[in-house]
Amino acid sequence: MITKSMQDAINEQINKELFSAYLYLSMSAHFEAHNLGGFAKWLRVQANEEREHAMKFFDHVLERGGQVALKAIDAPAGTWKSNLEAFKEVEAHEQMITASIHKLYEVALKEKDYAAQIMLQWFIYEQVEEEKNAAEIVSQLEMIDAHGTAVLMLDKQL
Repeated sequence: MITKSMQDAINEQINKELFSAYLYLSMSAHFEAHNLGGFAKWLRVQANEEREHAMKFFDHVLERGGQVALKAIDAPAGTWKSNLEAFKEVEAHEQMITASIHKLYEVALKEKDYAAQIMLQWFIYEQVEEEKNAAEIVSQLEMIDAHGTAVLMLDKQL
């Protein structure tokens, strides 16, 4: 059985993961509108992945006899001044999600919730990859901005 504090913390994380999906879908639409289909596709894939993350948390709560409490999802921004600005937001957002998952793990430790600890270890490792990918794109966009070329090549790669 899941404790109330663990259930509440995971329900908050479900909301954060679903907001992540909304944010990345909004960014995808932004890039599609600017004829950068590769950026749009990469972000759409990320949005689907974030929804899958939310569902892993969702299923965990239900499997443990808890109750899922879905909350309103904030509306994300719809436009960004530059490609770099958008991906810096992705990078910062992933860092925030990592910190949130670490706090969830602390709750699991405090509650001696071993099942949640095991489940959360997957997310901890996953966030390493998420942050790395975002940081690499930011780095590449910074190089592009410094030299004023290659955005279409990066778009094709994504």
